[in-house]
Amino acid sequence: MRYSQMFIPTVREIPADAETVSHQLMIRAGLIRKLASGIYTYLPLGLRVIKKVEQIIREEMNRAGAQELVMPVVQPAELWKESGRWEHYGKELLRFRDRKDSEYCLAPTHEEVITDLVRNEVKSYRQLPLNLYQIQTKFRDEMRPRFGVIRCREFVMKDAYSFDIDEEGAELSYRKMFDAYQRIFTRCGLRFRAVEADTGSIGGSFSHEFLVMAETGEDEMVYCDRCGYAANMEKAETIRPEEAKESKELKPLEEVFTPNVKTIEEVCQFLQVSPQDVVKTLVYMADGRPVAVLIRGDEEVNEIKVKNLLGCDTLEMATDEEIIKYAGSHRGFVGPIGLKCRMMADFSLWGRTNLVVGANREDYHIKNANYPRDFDLKEFHDLRFIHEGDPCPRCGAQINFARGIEVGHVFKLGTKYSRAMRAVYLDRNGQEKYMIMGCYGIGVGRVVAACIEQHHDDGGIIWPISLAPFHVIITPVNVRERALNEAAEKIYQSCIDLGLEALLDDRDERAGVKFNDADLIGIPFRITVGPKKVAEGKVEIKHRLDGRVDVVPIEAAASYCQKAVFAV
Repeated sequence: MRYSQMFIPTVREIPADAETVSHQLMIRAGLIRKLASGIYTYLPLGLRVIKKVEQIIREEMNRAGAQELVMPVVQPAELWKESGRWEHYGKELLRFRDRKDSEYCLAPTHEEVITDLVRNEVKSYRQLPLNLYQIQTKFRDEMRPRFGVIRCREFVMKDAYSFDIDEEGAELSYRKMFDAYQRIFTRCGLRFRAVEADTGSIGGSFSHEFLVMAETGEDEMVYCDRCGYAANMEKAETIRPEEAKESKELKPLEEVFTPNVKTIEEVCQFLQVSPQDVVKTLVYMADGRPVAVLIRGDEEVNEIKVKNLLGCDTLEMATDEEIIKYAGSHRGFVGPIGLKCRMMADFSLWGRTNLVVGANREDYHIKNANYPRDFDLKEFHDLRFIHEGDPCPRCGAQINFARGIEVGHVFKLGTKYSRAMRAVYLDRNGQEKYMIMGCYGIGVGRVVAACIEQHHDDGGIIWPISLAPFHVIITPVNVRERALNEAAEKIYQSCIDLGLEALLDDRDERAGVKFNDADLIGIPFRITVGPKKVAEGKVEIKHRLDGRVDVVPIEAAASYCQKAVFAV
């Protein structure tokens, strides 16, 4: 391809609204352009990279036994109502009505559609297992699109769905996809971790996120260097501390007047105690039923853990009226003594004595509260966020933190959708059984952005060979010199003959402009055709990765690059 014939609108200035390196460089290198908030056009150079990612995905999906199809972007509301997600998915689901006033949505994912397809076509255990995938556009009406294509509204996703006859088969399908994802992201040149994760709105019993290590990542992960345990913040487990060997003397209850003292900081300052000695009592409504969560004053409740433990669809903080109904006091003075609802405590309160709690009375707190003497507390669970340096829940070593960009997610769905939508098959005995499902997603654009976050320098992008839009860029420093043009054309044709993807920069621009553009768009090898070296029958080949420059004969330039490209 000739540069003069390609649409590569590079930009020198850093875009004002681009917060991350990947967003800045994707605009500056002419990969994308913004149409509306969270909606982007992929330009020719960007599309070439996208297609490289898609090809790697296809090869590994096919290798794992999955079959490609394409499902509609527009989905009828009836399927979502059947699964129960029409009411619960939230405002990210873009709903609309057609001219007949029928309800539809733009697909954020395809669990309902694939389940409907398979339940209508698969009747017998002989037709299973089955794994179907697509690479297709999705739309999620993000409240705050940001970071370019990392968190946008319209995006391309690879989503796959497996159907098995039993848990053993479902586990095998999950492992095949997990392994395929490892190969995909490795081939894309990414440094990543697979971490245990919450299943969120997709549902199911278990999942892993694949996070690309990046300081600009939205997701925080925890990991253990000793045993390899890794999880995202919502899923990361904490362990119950050992009970103190020497129990403290239980002091008598003491009610203290604490006017307008509501926050943990105010309580600690007023009573001269540490946050570890204070109990935060938070009242939630879980599917309309009250539940109180007790946690140490210096900890934060992980509401995802609470919601999963309760198995509820909705979990919301109780209103002031509801708090008065169940606690008898306003927010800020709620405590466990006399509380009229279910109570559960975080492990951080395990074995602690002589605690400060709310008195369920306006402007009062209670000192030296103890369970079970003063209040009945039987439920202890892991309900808090983990801290850096906490013990690993698997081996006890120190937990580390890192940030990452989520590029893939694999889920064990179980029978969540097959049961709701009656996706059944007949087993060997002619009995109806629910199919066991899994689903597996990759954000294609996110892979590109994450790659740039990991592979760039002050000059621009440094593409791994597997994703580079072109392998080689041939740069004659002066297109008005016949000898340089002839040498460049000869090398260009030789590259094509050897199967290399080559870009010939035939623009009538200064050499510095061409060199800067070549660095910006990140092509792995730049063959510089200059008068001094051509007079000697040679050219310079610059490696974008490390800046190394080799001088080779003109006749050997293409084969030099071929060996470097296809050796990877």
